[in-house]
Amino acid sequence: MFIDVYAVQNVPPSNINRDETGNPKTAQYGGVLRSRVSSQAWKRAMRDEFKKLMSEGELGIRTKMAVQLITEAMVDERPESADEAEKYAIGVLTATGVKISPSSRAGAAQGKQETQYLIFITKGEIDKLAHIALEWMDRGHALKKVDAAMKTEVAAVFHGVQALDIALFGRMLANAPDLNTDASAQVAHSISVDAIKPEYDYFTALDDCAEGDNAGAAMIDSAGFNSSTLYRYANVNLDSLKEQLGDTQAAAKAASLFVESFIRSMPTGKQNSYANRTLPETCIVAFRKEQPINAVAAFEQPVEAQDGRSISDVASRRLVEELKKIQDAYDQEPQAAFVVSTNLSEDDIDGVARPVDLRELKTLVEQEAKSELGGQEGA
Repeated sequence: MFIDVYAVQNVPPSNINRDETGNPKTAQYGGVLRSRVSSQAWKRAMRDEFKKLMSEGELGIRTKMAVQLITEAMVDERPESADEAEKYAIGVLTATGVKISPSSRAGAAQGKQETQYLIFITKGEIDKLAHIALEWMDRGHALKKVDAAMKTEVAAVFHGVQALDIALFGRMLANAPDLNTDASAQVAHSISVDAIKPEYDYFTALDDCAEGDNAGAAMIDSAGFNSSTLYRYANVNLDSLKEQLGDTQAAAKAASLFVESFIRSMPTGKQNSYANRTLPETCIVAFRKEQPINAVAAFEQPVEAQDGRSISDVASRRLVEELKKIQDAYDQEPQAAFVVSTNLSEDDIDGVARPVDLRELKTLVEQEAKSELGGQEGA
């Protein structure tokens, strides 16, 4: 069982996801230039949204500083371990296959032991690794001779029930592939439904304390931005999510949280400069048996305002039409579908989705997910 989530979202002048030049990311689609927001940027925004919806102890941490976190957990549990704690924290992480070296970053982190890449780890996993490290310390394990039993003991920490965001977005440890976690969710790069033209904001800034005979600007620069209506898409594999979380109720709740965070989240790039926080004009959630389906083809031909209707309005209608076409041509009627919209009437979405508000949507997604997964258990 899959959950498809579609959204049409108008975004005013903004630069929420920058490229290497500092300008908004773009993509060519349908032969024209589109605004683009990477899936990584929006997944990070969703993870931040999760923190508002559940306790941080239930979520993962993405960091290079796992050695420090394990060391701190060891010292918290046993203060007298402070002298050797870091050595054994390095030992348990090295046993996973993760490589560790002194940080070359400037500032307080310089010289501290860090992993070579960001790893996704939970508070519970940190505590378990700290406990193993303390046991190794008690036994006087020679860390230069990590045997198969020690590796198995450490590897077991990363298997079993996962944190919500790790279950959804996965975990990849390049040097320890046996500890990887497959993502239960896929998030597409968002692209604008309309063609865009890059724009630039030329700005100056004055020095409040400048001498009276100095009328010039203290700073002159320019910043790229654009405005667009974005098409956003993501999907969740409910069966995989249940396997990762180990429980039907937990998976159903996680699906509801995923949908809510997808709708409410917004990448934070240049937020203070543009105040571009918006919510989707239209969001459709569909439960499907056979496969997830991205309806981006609705926007291969760029959208323009027409007949007094805004781009967002036209795009919402196009999305509904595309889903109808897919449903009819490929016999892909969803098990259930719901829509939250500020610009579509009940007649506009007849035969495609049931109109609800966000509160109802969260409840219905959880109920439908629980029903589908529970039905599989009884089959």
